[in-house]
Amino acid sequence: MGFINTLDKKYQSLLQDILDNGVNKGDRTGTGTISVFGRQIRHNMSEGFPLLTTKKMAIKTMMTELKWFLKGDTNIKYLVENGCRIWDGDAYKNYVSKVDVESIAESFGTEVRHHTMEEFIERIKTDDKFAKEWGELGPIYGKQWRQWQGWMSMDGSNRMGSLWYDQIARLIHSLKTNPDSRRLMVSAWNVGELDEMVLPPCHYGFQVWTREEKGQRYISLMWNQRSVDTFLGLPFNIASYGLLLHIIANEVDMIPDELIGNLGDTHLYLNHIEQAKEQIGRTSFELPQLKTEAKIDGICCNVPDDFILEGYQSHPTIKAPLSN
Repeated sequence: MGFINTLDKKYQSLLQDILDNGVNKGDRTGTGTISVFGRQIRHNMSEGFPLLTTKKMAIKTMMTELKWFLKGDTNIKYLVENGCRIWDGDAYKNYVSKVDVESIAESFGTEVRHHTMEEFIERIKTDDKFAKEWGELGPIYGKQWRQWQGWMSMDGSNRMGSLWYDQIARLIHSLKTNPDSRRLMVSAWNVGELDEMVLPPCHYGFQVWTREEKGQRYISLMWNQRSVDTFLGLPFNIASYGLLLHIIANEVDMIPDELIGNLGDTHLYLNHIEQAKEQIGRTSFELPQLKTEAKIDGICCNVPDDFILEGYQSHPTIKAPLSN
């Protein structure tokens, strides 16, 4: 017999909290939100994999994005080739804002227009040169996780040299050599590179913590998020960090323990209100289980293939527009 699914209930309570207590706020997308501040969601991983059941979740899309982060990739070409479309809007918005079609038309004396979104994505898939220029999102999550750029004094002088940090590799090394450290952290909020990113990190850092019990090591993960699209984004974030916890635990031979999300501006877009109410009214199913066939060799594992989701039952998808 499985555990009672408390995760969906906690998530539904958070949706209701925003509906009851949220204040109206403007936002960069122009959509408008109702927002609360400073919430937390917790899940015991022994109760099942944290994939919401009150609406159908795109598990492969989430796995593909996480693998993209862990690869250190920041170009959407890999994502679109693998059916993950969640960053399309940000890349397309960047393209439209930077390609001055009016100046081009004036210079060449011909009518010029921006690609449609569909044309843009097709060019990303088929034109490597175009993808290299316009599929790039800047130094976002993958860059910061795997190639954080820092600076160090050279030869004890005032001259400064560039230094690259693989934060994920350092985290794994620390877990294997000093699992009780209080410095087991990864940050994506690189202040010096924020202006180069198409979108500053929403979930900007995470910390892990381990404990020993009866000869076994248990590992917990807590992530911090400045901005929370509670209807579309948060269910994805919960599952993604749950999977990351599994991957790290597998790499260091520990047992996934607790997953914790610290949430800053926690909001519902105004065009997600009715969808949130629909989800609040649904009854949850038992959470699925995540299995691995064997120990995975290396943190950049083939995420969608190496992890098997068993027993996932859910209500149908609830469609809602994504605000970019």
